[in-house]
Amino acid sequence: MPDPVDALILDLLTWLAPGPRPYGKVMEAWRTSCPRLTVWEDTLDRRFVTREQTPADGTRVALTPAGRAFLEKSRSVGSLSA
Repeated sequence: MPDPVDALILDLLTWLAPGPRPYGKVMEAWRTSCPRLTVWEDTLDRRFVTREQTPADGTRVALTPAGRAFLEKSRSVGSLSA
């Protein structure tokens, strides 16, 4: 049985794939107080996202190369099972 947090991590990475998003928007959408759903924390621990400080936009969240690779690998595995 797949880990439900992995599925949510994929959702987060897919949401970020088009480009960086403001940190506040990411926290609004993805932070949770449930100790069993640690999507944001697990994504950071796995180094799938990074926080970047920009003078114009403040802190933004973007995919790292590892995050993009995990997303692409998941997409290719998913297309094989479809």
